[in-house]
Amino acid sequence: MIFWCLFGPSCCQSNATSDLTTVDSLEMPRTKRPLVRNPSHRISSFDTDALQETVNQVGSSAELGKGKVKDVTQPKHNHQQKLLSGSNSSFQTGSASPPSCIHNTSIKTLFKYINTIMSCVIFAVGMIGNGTLLRIIYQNKSMRNGPNALIASLALGDLIYIAIDRPINVYKLLAMRWPFADSAFGLFLCKLFPFLQKASVGITVLNLCALSVDRYRAVASWSRVRGNGVPMATAVEIVTIWLLSLLLAVPEAVGFDMVRFDYKNVTMTTCMLQPRTPFMTFYRDAKDWWLFGFYFCVPLTCSAVFYGLMTCEMLRHQKGSLRISLSEHLKQRREVAKCVFCLVLIFALCWFPLHLSRLLKRTVYKSHDAGRCELLNFLLVLDYFSINMATINSCINPIILFFVSKKFKNCFKVKNK
Repeated sequence: MIFWCLFGPSCCQSNATSDLTTVDSLEMPRTKRPLVRNPSHRISSFDTDALQETVNQVGSSAELGKGKVKDVTQPKHNHQQKLLSGSNSSFQTGSASPPSCIHNTSIKTLFKYINTIMSCVIFAVGMIGNGTLLRIIYQNKSMRNGPNALIASLALGDLIYIAIDRPINVYKLLAMRWPFADSAFGLFLCKLFPFLQKASVGITVLNLCALSVDRYRAVASWSRVRGNGVPMATAVEIVTIWLLSLLLAVPEAVGFDMVRFDYKNVTMTTCMLQPRTPFMTFYRDAKDWWLFGFYFCVPLTCSAVFYGLMTCEMLRHQKGSLRISLSEHLKQRREVAKCVFCLVLIFALCWFPLHLSRLLKRTVYKSHDAGRCELLNFLLVLDYFSINMATINSCINPIILFFVSKKFKNCFKVKNK
């Protein structure tokens, strides 16, 4: 049903309200959008994505750099009403724009319902799963150790992300506008929303790196049997992870702003990444590569390196009396290592499509290519799929632990009795 919706005659599209799931996740680099079905229809978030590109073009002009440009006026008609995009010179001097796409694009009602149902399921599973996971670690003294403290940190980051992200995304899709757009609270949400999203991803990434390092340390020190309790070093690690994640998310809060447009005879206000300084312009242009490098490649590289070292260490100690005397303890360490490996693997599977979609837009999509319309529709479908996959990662970790870890599974069962 979902794919029928995606590939149907009108090709329903994603609401694109994420950044790794925010409003700019569907922005096309210097491109023209497909025509909308009806020029007088309500402003959809797909149109908002098109407007994001217009803002990006004007953003590099001197006026926007000084923060004086507030409105983007409606372009002229050319047989049908459409959004003007392309280079800055095209926008300001009226030079030739790319040929318009033939196929209309709209958000079907069926898509709204499907995406709303999926968001509600993700919200319920994520809140219950991560909340239960935190409760288990907090209430069971035997579960209070270094690795589980990092897992609890991971779950708390996911919990915050789901609690903020899903309700706002559902509202944006159904109401076709930013919540409280004309109030100070709307501006607060506009800055808080992408900030928490990026901070949550940073918490996930850095916790996975810390877990990989911790598993290598545990296997490398065979004779050291840890007791209960969270080591001071792990506590400092967690605090550092959260502070660094929040710091790296600051450009999102600085760059996103409420922008007012006169579009198709309708004045709309939406939340967009609007660079007003040279640094923020650089951040916008380098953002996709930065996200792919730090928030995707770094945790995978870190996990690969330390799991490779851990495998070598385990093979080196495969024989000998030490292995026999600590066999039960080693089984527990291997189980935790297996859990962490599964968390990293699922992270890679969930986030790769979104990073692939972003980089394809930057490298493959050409705004003046005659065949770009088919590629555009494919990328928008890929965006819908990848945004949902990335969000699923925030609710799936407790499920992984339930099936992979016997200890967590037993605790889950006890709590549900």
